[in-house]
Amino acid sequence: MKGALRNRAETQYGKEHNNVICVFGPTIQNASDHAGAIMVSDARLLLLPIRSLTSQFKWVTCPDALGRFNRDAERFGMKALQESIPSVTGDNAVVPQQTKEGTLFLEEYRFDAKMQNLDGLITALANLMQRDDAETALQQQLVIVGNDMFAHLCQHATPVNAHIAIDSDTKTVLSGALWYEETLPPETLLYVGLSATKTRAKDAEKPADSILGAVTALFEKQPWLQVGGNETVGMGWCAVKVLGGK
Repeated sequence: MKGALRNRAETQYGKEHNNVICVFGPTIQNASDHAGAIMVSDARLLLLPIRSLTSQFKWVTCPDALGRFNRDAERFGMKALQESIPSVTGDNAVVPQQTKEGTLFLEEYRFDAKMQNLDGLITALANLMQRDDAETALQQQLVIVGNDMFAHLCQHATPVNAHIAIDSDTKTVLSGALWYEETLPPETLLYVGLSATKTRAKDAEKPADSILGAVTALFEKQPWLQVGGNETVGMGWCAVKVLGGK
């Protein structure tokens, strides 16, 4: 994530601009001069889109993922979840009150879905999304499963695509040019924590709020960030929404 943010900053500000050097640190040749002043967490998975046989895809999460989000939100001085996180075990699932109870299929797995008031949770999740209909969509598509089942879905329900290379002269597959790539599905919800200190660069005055502002300003006009490889085939494009804490 930090590399993706730096690449975006270099594109917008220029590689030698203070908003790059002071924020992310110097280039490799001068890496020993000082460290950067921005601290970037992992991109944490919160909602994973899963195919459903009973309706369109569902946004799936689990109590542990929600608990981690709650703790991270509190650490960054943001409004945390205002309701208790449902406890889910076995082949059970929790869905919002606007969704029907009964049998629910995710991939090839069958769940016994029980309705529960998740309005506070849905409001908090919708606040992370860059779409006007987020709250309405979550009312219909949010599903909370057990921690073990969520871990299984994360390992076995993500897209795996085969790729080949074609010989431009014969128009046949090149020998040995077959490989597979695993990706996160579209509509996956991730969140990243950013915090900052004042710049560590010598002969530069840049307080922590300016460091943080240099990063968040990247998304004021173009709220998109490309993360990971395969940019040229459209992979890794994320819609970015910036939320501030204390």
